[in-house]
Amino acid sequence: MPENLSVKIDFVKKITDYLHLNMFEIGYSDTNNRKKIWSFASRNDTPKCVSGHFEIPDAVVIVPYHTEKKQLVIIKEFRVPLGGYQYGFPAGLVDAGETVETSVIRELREETGLTVTQMDRISPPVYSSSGMTDESIVMAYVECSGDVSKKGNTSSEDIETIFVSPDEARVLCGNNQIKCDVKTWLVLSIYGETGRVSW
Repeated sequence: MPENLSVKIDFVKKITDYLHLNMFEIGYSDTNNRKKIWSFASRNDTPKCVSGHFEIPDAVVIVPYHTEKKQLVIIKEFRVPLGGYQYGFPAGLVDAGETVETSVIRELREETGLTVTQMDRISPPVYSSSGMTDESIVMAYVECSGDVSKKGNTSSEDIETIFVSPDEARVLCGNNQIKCDVKTWLVLSIYGETGRVSW
């Protein structure tokens, strides 16, 4: 169903030229027909507000449950913009020509060494910071097995894989001294309260 928009996009201008992320200026007319400019980032050469390709996710976020340990898997990873470590889920960009499922399997293996044994649920593309970027991700709830390995990590990745029980999830969610990804906090919160990973 087409949207009836009261805010109109007038133009989009690319202002940087990098490989995985670029800045754009968007000219738009607000609800009072005043001309305004918004700056935002996109992982696409043509932002989604122009291309209309909202169905294609930029990245996957993997919510892995280790069936042998019966625990949720999270990672503690150094994130440059934060200047420190963040608790989150394994995640990564969907490569060109790659399906979401293939990306999920590859990223989990690269970041943790674990193997996807079953795909339980994959969300539609969702947006976590639409004031700053048109980046979309899919949340992939999976079951996994195997042993942790850092062999797939690149030199720019500093990742620790952590197995979490519901009790440990509650402790993490209540710790305001750590940096936690918003999606991870929400899943951990549910897991800590219910013992379920909502699939």
